Amino acid sequence: MTALSINLNKVALIRNSRDTVIPDVVQHGRWCLEAGADGITVHPRPDQRHIRVQDCFALKAALDTELNIEGNPFAPARRSDRAGVSDYPGFMALVEAVRPAQATLVPDGDAQLTSDHGFDLERDGDRLAPIIQSLKSFGCRVSLFMDPNPNAMAQAAAIGADRIELYTEAYARAHEKADFESVLARYIDTALAAQAAGLGVNAGHDLNLDNLPDFAIPELLEVSIGHAFTVDALQYGLADTVARYQRALGKP
Repeated sequence: MTALSINLNKVALIRNSRDTVIPDVVQHGRWCLEAGADGITVHPRPDQRHIRVQDCFALKAALDTELNIEGNPFAPARRSDRAGVSDYPGFMALVEAVRPAQATLVPDGDAQLTSDHGFDLERDGDRLAPIIQSLKSFGCRVSLFMDPNPNAMAQAAAIGADRIELYTEAYARAHEKADFESVLARYIDTALAAQAAGLGVNAGHDLNLDNLPDFAIPELLEVSIGHAFTVDALQYGLADTVARYQRALGKP
């Protein structure tokens, strides 16, 4: 069955809009797990606009669950200019210190509002290969954020990735127009190519209660959902929203 990992970035974003510790990111993670979520995802950016460095350590220490840390592996250290907010040590140093179960590598930058494309392995593959080996030496499973391109899957496997995460915005936009079959077919082709290369397949970005049941990817291992989950939780409550997403994944 597909694992449901809840991304807590938007919970942290609400907290950071005030000089407060409310909402408590760790407590929300605990509530998600108690309601039946299978794991927790965070995506700390160097500007720490939502998830902060100390959140990663706190979640790792407090929750007995699979923690997935996403980020740009090329992101360097950055000093914090806010009182009470730790310096960002660089993505690799952060992952080495926290040791999450999974590190998902994403080619994003501060100028992006959110992640909006996958890796170009023709350009970045040689740089990523030693990074992936370092992450594996930390005990992490490594996933690469990728566009639905079947031709790139063999190279993703060749540079050492364990999984890919399908960037699903194109599917979500097509689903909104009720004309998604041809787009979905490319995701299926990519998933099959990944699996043929020995890679596991995750997915994330703009998946929601409406489009998730139609995302018929074979042997999909994990979805990470944050923005839509947080919005739905405002309407249905957190525990009911976890249950709704698990049902959307086909679980009883």
